Amino acid sequence: MAQTLVNFRIDETTKKQMEQICNELGITMSTAFNIFAKKMIREKRIPFDVSIDPFYSESNMKAIDESIKQLAKGKVVRKTLEELEEMADE
Repeated sequence: MAQTLVNFRIDETTKKQMEQICNELGITMSTAFNIFAKKMIREKRIPFDVSIDPFYSESNMKAIDESIKQLAKGKVVRKTLEELEEMADE
């Protein structure tokens, strides 16, 4: 089967970490990407879950921004863990 060259960019740290793991597995990065490609073709999907971290949801980011604004204005409510647990029980 004819071979072709594929070029793409990857973060330097990610590349180094992947190279290290591939070396430990006794394979090259090229082999690892070929395994990924063949599995993707066979399953007709990305062979792992791809999802968005809920921490970065729009509503959560708005709440964090609002908290930062309140903190900057000195509007901070301080509660102990015990006080928060009592509030949760109410």
